[in-house]
Amino acid sequence: MSSSSPIDRLAVFGGKPLFSQPLHVGVPNVGERKRLHARIDALLDRRFLTNGGPLVQEFEDRIADLVGVRNCIAMSNGTLALEIVTRALGFEHEVITPSMTFVATAHALQWQQITPVFCDIVSGGHHMDPARIADLVTPRTSGIVPVNIWGRPCSIDAMQSVARRLELPLVFDSAHAFGCSYKGRMIGGFGDAEIFSFHATKFINSFEGGAVVTDDDELADRVRLMQNFGFQGRDRVIHVGTNGKMSEVSAAMGLTSLESMDAFIEHNRQNYQAYREGLSRLPGVRLMEYDERERCNYQYIVVEFDERVSSLNCLEMQEILSAEHVDVRRYFYPGCHRMEPYRSYFPNAGMLLENTEALLGRVLTLPTGTAVSVEQVGMISALISRVLESGRFIRERLSGASRQLENRVAVLCEA
Repeated sequence: MSSSSPIDRLAVFGGKPLFSQPLHVGVPNVGERKRLHARIDALLDRRFLTNGGPLVQEFEDRIADLVGVRNCIAMSNGTLALEIVTRALGFEHEVITPSMTFVATAHALQWQQITPVFCDIVSGGHHMDPARIADLVTPRTSGIVPVNIWGRPCSIDAMQSVARRLELPLVFDSAHAFGCSYKGRMIGGFGDAEIFSFHATKFINSFEGGAVVTDDDELADRVRLMQNFGFQGRDRVIHVGTNGKMSEVSAAMGLTSLESMDAFIEHNRQNYQAYREGLSRLPGVRLMEYDERERCNYQYIVVEFDERVSSLNCLEMQEILSAEHVDVRRYFYPGCHRMEPYRSYFPNAGMLLENTEALLGRVLTLPTGTAVSVEQVGMISALISRVLESGRFIRERLSGASRQLENRVAVLCEA
């Protein structure tokens, strides 16, 4: 390629970045600031800042009504929500869950000295394979925690059928799936319980927060006890517990987010459609699609790259795009089973996770949300298209630059 090639204008080779400021995956949505400020002013006037104030109660009622369950217990974060509900259900020893998830899913179990037993995902998909669960069950197995990753439901009917047949409690990690549905029914009412995350990066956020949702009233009572030190009333402690309560200021943000929920989803949907238009016909690129017959939050733009076709792998594409200030993420590389402490506990786990390992080497998530416009999505898609047109030549340039750096380091070390 000549020196005037478009390759030379890529930022990774010294050109000017496409965007002046980085575009991130998961920039927080804010909602109507005046509404948020009014709620904060009111809670400060009440001087009721935590311990189940009126805003937390309203937030719980709104979530329960939207999901269609009797009980919502708001929490300080989604990880603690998963820890408390699994403890309330008596999970111990071993629990079956995917490695294809954010590490908090595994950590919430390991923190309680419960061993996460990693189950492979379905071939060609992203969710835990229900057909593989029974083979992983031992006398120590106490529960199943599937993940509704990317806001796309797993095979919920099959998961529930397996759990009933094996007589194991079932908790869905639905941190990604608030506002989504499965066969016309809102996520949140399946299994024994589900958990949501309202972390700042989620499309509905409460600064930091989470929730347990369930139709099991007895379970809900235990969860409420456990999230408030086991207190029943003012002075009587009847259960072991911790501090998992959501604060009033977090609930204020959560309620304000809910008021803009439809607008957030529509913005995400338009970005998804723009990515779909820009990427769907590119060779070696597979955009994860949403079932538009269901309710979706369109929160994640997930792309798989097949380097046999595109000539570039995910790591190389990440390097190129990041230099252009397109801050893509390799969720959830390299998989929980290759993170500590699990890789030390189970060094050969990958042998049973063939589909998981293959997928994690191909996946990138792209910027979206209200901080990213449809026009910017078009620019990102066009950039990816241009990069893929010269994929083989770019790989050669990247390899050459890497070798030069290694040589310079070697010379400095010898000096």
